[in-house]
Formats: sequence, C-alpha cells, structure tokens
Amino acid sequence: TEGELYFNGESLNEKSPLELAEFRNKSLGFIFQFHHLLPDFTALENVMMPALIAGQKRKDMSLPAKKLLERMELDHRLEHKVSELSGGEQQRTALARALIMNPALLLADEPTGNLDSRAGDLVFDLLHTLCRERGLATIMVTHNNRLADRLDHCYTLKDGVLELE
Repeated sequence: TEGELYFNGESLNEKSPLELAEFRNKSLGFIFQFHHLLPDFTALENVMMPALIAGQKRKDMSLPAKKLLERMELDHRLEHKVSELSGGEQQRTALARALIMNPALLLADEPTGNLDSRAGDLVFDLLHTLCRERGLATIMVTHNNRLADRLDHCYTLKDGVLELE
C-alpha cells in the first residue's frame, strides 16, 4: 500500500528508522494483551525503561514512575520482579510504562484480554480515567463488547471496513 502518514501535521514518511524509533518512544504509548514487561527488572524499572532508553536519568524518572505506579495501586510492589506480580498487577505496570513519556497517542491492543473480569475492569477503569484526565487520544482494539460499550466512540471492523457504531 502507498500513502502519506502524518502525525500532528508532520509527515512520518521521510523519517529515518532512527527518527521513527525516537518518534515511537516519545509520542506513542503501547499497551498489549500480553504485558511484554522485562522479567529481569522490577516494576519500577520496567515503568522507567522508555525514559531511560530516551536518555533520561534514572534519578529524574524515579519519582514520576513511582507516582504512576501509586496511581495504579502498586506502590507496595515497586521493587518486585515481574514474576512476583499477578496478571492484573503486570498489566497495570504495563499501563504505567505506556504513560511514562506522556505520549500524544496511546495504542491499546486487547489491554484486558488476558485478565479475569475483575482485574480487566480495574485496568480498563484506570486506562479510561487516566486518558480522560490527560486528554490522551487512545485507539483501543478489543473483542470485549461490554468494555467497548463504555467507550466514547466505537468503530467496528466489518468486512474490511471501519463502521462507526
């Protein structure tokens, strides 16, 4: 396929791979069905990782990361490794990581799909509340109609065409 891709009025087509990587790191937040946390690191370190990759200093990012984890009700799990966290705690850590760079756009691929309904509701409620508070544009893919019904705008992909519900 061909075409132009613009983000905030700027063409992404002419960017180098390095520039695109920097754009993704600073402008986009990602949360997936499977948390994709780094197992050798703590919850706090995982949340700080995008900022550290962007060249931020650990001492400067520790407090913002702690505040995000506190917001996720995980302030008691800061120093726990990923394997010591429940599925819901892992997903809330992944959400905090997605928000640490204050992205302009959050891309969420089945963010509650791997969780039981209680943990899924908690993650969705946090995601929805934080995005509203921050004025954060979010594109979420879900098969969960109950959650989709709670979104401000919902599109359905039907026969290869997006339809507004």
